[in-house]
Amino acid sequence: MSLFSLAGKVAVITGSSRGIGKAIAERMAEAGAKVVVSSRKREPCEAVAAAINAQHGAGAATVIPANISSKDDLKHLVDEATRLLGKIDILVCNAASNPYYGPLAGIADDQFRKILENNVIANHWLINFTVPQMIERNDGAIIIVSSIGGLRGSPVIGAYNISKAADFQLARNLAVEYGPHNVRVNTIAPGLIKTDFAKALWEDPVMLAKRTETTPLRRIGEPDEIAGAAIFLASKAGSFVTGQSIVVDGGVTI
Repeated sequence: MSLFSLAGKVAVITGSSRGIGKAIAERMAEAGAKVVVSSRKREPCEAVAAAINAQHGAGAATVIPANISSKDDLKHLVDEATRLLGKIDILVCNAASNPYYGPLAGIADDQFRKILENNVIANHWLINFTVPQMIERNDGAIIIVSSIGGLRGSPVIGAYNISKAADFQLARNLAVEYGPHNVRVNTIAPGLIKTDFAKALWEDPVMLAKRTETTPLRRIGEPDEIAGAAIFLASKAGSFVTGQSIVVDGGVTI
């Protein structure tokens, strides 16, 4: 069996109706996993799942909508995925929010609170709901999609960056707690990726030119380029990796 095979595995991916999450769902299905496509709205999830099932056969993808801001929704996501598919081997916490663009001095309390709750606390909830069954089986892989923003300061997405820095530490701490049970917890830190979520950072030609000029690979990334890192971390290839942050940024942070 390939080091990168996910045959026989079940993967739940939040925020997987588009962008990075969609690419991870597609590639994990290609690697042999049964995937749960989840985001707030059912219709976009259905479209992604239909395409995966058309390519890999009925049952390759299942849709369970969930709003990450709702603890009840996240509990339902885990319970329903387990009921329908029997288990969860891989959890990808990809969904995130960033309702504010500007300096920290101008952010409203409710905006700051929403960023921290959706990007950090929601991951904590979802992992807590999922991990008991992984501990029982003595096997599991948890991936949090963070950002290189968690490694740097920014004049416009500071609160988002603070939440992503917290995700690094969430993964490190949980890796210590769950390591004795062979449950691995890691993060992926993408650079600027061409997604709708990051559109404010790449649709401006001046900003895009500045970013590409300071990127060794001289371009921004594509969602599919994050999916490879996710498969590595979820598969046997990454079986001795935990508590780590894999930076996928075209070299920006060097």
